Amino acid sequence: MHSLASTLNETIQRENPHVYEMLSNIAKLIYFPKEGILSQSAEAKAKAKKYNATIGIALENGQPMHLKVIQDNLSAYQPKDIYEYAPPAGKPELRAAWRKKMIEEQPALANHTFSNPIVTNALTHGLSIVSDLFADSGDSVIIPDKNWENYELTFSIRRGAEMVYYPLYNDEMKFNAAALRDAILAQKDKGKAIVVLNFPNNPTGYTPGPEEGKQIIAALKEGAEAGINIVAVTDDAYFGLFFEDSMHESLFASLCDVHPRILPVKVDGATKEDYVWGFRVGFITYASPSSDLLSALEQKTMGIIRATLSSGSHPSQTFVLQAITAPEYKAQKQEKFDIMKGRANRTKEVLDSGKYDDVWTYYPFNSGYFMCLKLKTVEAETLRQHLLEQYGVGTIALGQTDLRIAFSCIEEENIADLFELVYSGVKDLENALTK
Repeated sequence: MHSLASTLNETIQRENPHVYEMLSNIAKLIYFPKEGILSQSAEAKAKAKKYNATIGIALENGQPMHLKVIQDNLSAYQPKDIYEYAPPAGKPELRAAWRKKMIEEQPALANHTFSNPIVTNALTHGLSIVSDLFADSGDSVIIPDKNWENYELTFSIRRGAEMVYYPLYNDEMKFNAAALRDAILAQKDKGKAIVVLNFPNNPTGYTPGPEEGKQIIAALKEGAEAGINIVAVTDDAYFGLFFEDSMHESLFASLCDVHPRILPVKVDGATKEDYVWGFRVGFITYASPSSDLLSALEQKTMGIIRATLSSGSHPSQTFVLQAITAPEYKAQKQEKFDIMKGRANRTKEVLDSGKYDDVWTYYPFNSGYFMCLKLKTVEAETLRQHLLEQYGVGTIALGQTDLRIAFSCIEEENIADLFELVYSGVKDLENALTK
């Protein structure tokens, strides 16, 4: 084991032995090299005033070398802000701006100690880092039965973890905190669990209410008090898109300082929040009362980044930084929020008309990009294919009965027509079955 890894491990053990027990085998071995090319290049950048012959970029006339055909399309930006490598942890100004944004949107965070957000290649990469740092073969990853399918690839296929599922909704069609509690307590013999909390939920578009949020925290705390080390991951991909009387803050703030056996990890990003899906800019943030522990986790995170993609896209980080610090940012976000809320409300209005009650119900939704129908008479995959072939309508089939509709990408005036076509598709299949 490298001495830098040993030092980081000793710090984590000293500050919180429970967090050390959460680390995967690779996490215990990983470190960020302080004596390699990057650190020497950083030192040279600060001190080599005559010639800096360290890092692997090309310079011309004191600026990063570039092609005019590219710069002509990016003329609003200085070459130094788009062509150089970004630091492994991300552009410092962007990290500071995102931290400020987090506190503005979740004021409770101002009362807690949490790390500077580390830039990831969007949220999938952030979750992959969580998987690398905390998931070993046989570890339990607890997610609801309505979930984003990539969790299985990230945690189970890549790292060999065991997926543990619980029903997202209870009999009252609220968040099933009791089932979450039971799933956590069932890991007592293992002594460890990774719990992924994704709100607004993909695929259902559901966010719990404030009281349900308290029940979730209570379930996690009960597991910790039972001796289970819990990595509590808030997948906040759709943060801010809360259209009704649900929680309007991430559970990350509520998880801070709840119990020494609970490590809160927030994965979020500009991807969906700021409608820049192709930019691939996300963040991973840790919470702990110990700044030394947070620093050690940051170093290990940077080690994972260095060993995989080295650093994220500098242009994308510059674009996002420019956007979130612009005076017009909040007004423009509100404009897009209102459009998204209008689409969600129109979807609910159409579904609540009673016109389609004979063929489907729908799972409660109040946020995000999506909602899910629960089909009564036909199979979801059969309907998906029929809609695609006969009506040119694309949907996502999930299991036998569930059909996901992304109202986010349908203009409000077209939503009624969309569901009318889906209904026609169901009736086509019903008629075919009766012949």
